[in-house]
Amino acid sequence: MIQYVMRPSRLSDLDDLMELAELSGTGFTSLPVDERRMNERLTNSDRAFTEAVPEHDSGRYLMMMEHVPTGNVAGCSAVKAGVGIHEPFFNYRIITVAQASQAADKRHDMDVLVLTNEFVGYTEVGTLFVRAEHRGGGVGRLAGQSRYLLMASDETKFGDNVLAELRGIVDDEGRTPFWDCLGRHFFRMQFEEADYLSAVTDNQFILDLMPKYPVYIDLLPDRAIEVIGQCHPDGVGAMKLLEWEGFRYERTVDIFDGGPMMAAARENIRTIRESREVRVELGSDGTPVSGLISNDRLGDFRCAMLDGHLRGDDVIALSTESLDVLRLNAGDTARVWVRK
Repeated sequence: MIQYVMRPSRLSDLDDLMELAELSGTGFTSLPVDERRMNERLTNSDRAFTEAVPEHDSGRYLMMMEHVPTGNVAGCSAVKAGVGIHEPFFNYRIITVAQASQAADKRHDMDVLVLTNEFVGYTEVGTLFVRAEHRGGGVGRLAGQSRYLLMASDETKFGDNVLAELRGIVDDEGRTPFWDCLGRHFFRMQFEEADYLSAVTDNQFILDLMPKYPVYIDLLPDRAIEVIGQCHPDGVGAMKLLEWEGFRYERTVDIFDGGPMMAAARENIRTIRESREVRVELGSDGTPVSGLISNDRLGDFRCAMLDGHLRGDDVIALSTESLDVLRLNAGDTARVWVRK
């Protein structure tokens, strides 16, 4: 029996979403503890799933993970169809500058942080969080991979390139070495305040206060240099999943905590590339397979761990219970990713 299903968020999920925001902790920018902002996210998500959104920069899709036996919310994940279009999406690009002098007979390279808005139009995957008591057994993979099957259900709604932002190093008291040694001097506020503002405003304050010139990394204290491009320990698993999908870190980091930004071409993402459409039938005969299955419908999206039997290459046999959870009928088309 299917234990967990990813489904579109509902306006009635506000209390559960606020609880997930509380549990996610400091530095999880996409889940701020702000009821107005969370209600806005649910409204935008409802609009994306239920209305015809022609441009790929308009959709803000939030999915909730539902524990089927109890109906309780166990986690969430999200897809933002386009970033950096209606409001800036800043990051630091690390570039290497060659320093040379014939007169002094010296040559060395130095890394420099340059403020950019280079991910304009990228689709962003994020907001992946699962309650501790529900982790394990492939649940995190379901929350992560379901985002790619969502994209595959209607590729016209998403960008050609996909971005993922990982939380950087933040200690239990909310301090981050990168912020303390760099951003704090320009913003004159604590990390928590800047992190909150980045989640609930249009980020104009970043443009107003951020240093306009390149920052030489060698001028920063060692404790800040050491965390540049490093993800929070809680995000190591998510980073490995991103790498498995084909995402790569290419020297771009978050401007607040120095966490890594990872990107991939949508068509090269493993789950999308290896998924395929199948016809659904009722039954339990055939070759048993595991993986993921979605109903391949953007407006009423459902995705769960695959518990069925393949009949040839293009037919999947499912139980009545699985059909009900996925809101499928015999004869419908579904999309499967089969674990090899």
